[in-house]
Amino acid sequence: MHSQDTTKYLIHLKIEAEGVVRKSDVVGAIFGQTEGLLGEELDLRELQRTGRMGRIDVQIESVKGETRGDVHMASSLDKAETAIIAASLETIDRVGPCIARVTVDRIEDIRVSKRQQIIDRARELLIESFDEGTIDTNVIMDSVRESSRIEKIIEVGEEKLPAGPNALDSEAIIVVEGRADVINLLRYGIKNAIAVEGTNIPETIVNLCNRKTATAFVDGDRGGDLILSELVQVAEIDFVAISPRGRSVEDMSRKEIIKPLRNKIPVEYIINKEGEVDIPELHHRMEMIDSSTRERARRHQEEVRIQKQPGSLEWHMAEVKEKHTARILSKKRDILGESDADLVDDLLSHIPPESHGLIIDRMVDQKVVDYAFDADLAYVAAPDFSGIVKKPVSLKLIKIS
Repeated sequence: MHSQDTTKYLIHLKIEAEGVVRKSDVVGAIFGQTEGLLGEELDLRELQRTGRMGRIDVQIESVKGETRGDVHMASSLDKAETAIIAASLETIDRVGPCIARVTVDRIEDIRVSKRQQIIDRARELLIESFDEGTIDTNVIMDSVRESSRIEKIIEVGEEKLPAGPNALDSEAIIVVEGRADVINLLRYGIKNAIAVEGTNIPETIVNLCNRKTATAFVDGDRGGDLILSELVQVAEIDFVAISPRGRSVEDMSRKEIIKPLRNKIPVEYIINKEGEVDIPELHHRMEMIDSSTRERARRHQEEVRIQKQPGSLEWHMAEVKEKHTARILSKKRDILGESDADLVDDLLSHIPPESHGLIIDRMVDQKVVDYAFDADLAYVAAPDFSGIVKKPVSLKLIKIS
């Protein structure tokens, strides 16, 4: 839009037109309606030709028959001359055939803007780029632990395959794609991984899989699918775990790694009639497992939410907990009466007919059960029950922890 080397100021204009106009109309109006207005020395065409004014940048949009937008003009003139040029542009009253209005929004001093950028960047550099030399013991310890884990990588077989230190001694191995996968598993304490290092499965991997319980753990991409297919054809793989689509084992967090390993699938479940890996079936099963896990988590959250809702038995129990209180509830679990837990027999002898249950913060014995039965209650909820020899069929005893 303008020369960064010579520009001093940037004129910001607002333009409105009562009709649909194009950028070329705006540029034409600027040159046409200012021509001869300020004399030859400040003629826009001449100023542009000599490089003292930059080209005119127009950004407009037409909506519902009206056009609005911004115009920017760069100036290498001095402050007074730039202000005169800017003021002259406000005399424009038509663009093409349409009535228009041009106003100066502001005149930006490019040098001031650059200085502010320098100041802001210098602040960032001051904060981020200087080494303070402070000692963080936790950082040092984490770094040492990380190094010790990586140094524990061993080389296995004639192919010198990268593996965790327990890969040879463990009864089970995890076959991964590359060295970075082994390192990441070591980072989270998984020491029995070994990498195939390519799509051609090494003989060492084949021999280890024949002797040990083998789990193939591959990336969730096309490469992982190919390696898995090759593995299953040449080696005795027992289980298959796979990363989520688009994820690599080397980049996953501990939680993300543990999940597919915990949900690994027996290999016979994903082998088709030709004895090959059914990749779509594998991903379908993994998605089903993930869906089932999410559903169980959702149900658990819903149960917890319901339990915490005001009016639930658990909520009432939490309300009376450690207060040694007894509470009579209606069928809708409204509170109909309350007393000290040791005075529950008196409370039960004076309850309204709509009473439905008893919540009590104490151990319930046969005596309380008998009182509750005589009061025609449907349930008694308590932290514990003891010495109940005869429980009425119509009375439900609910233990709430």
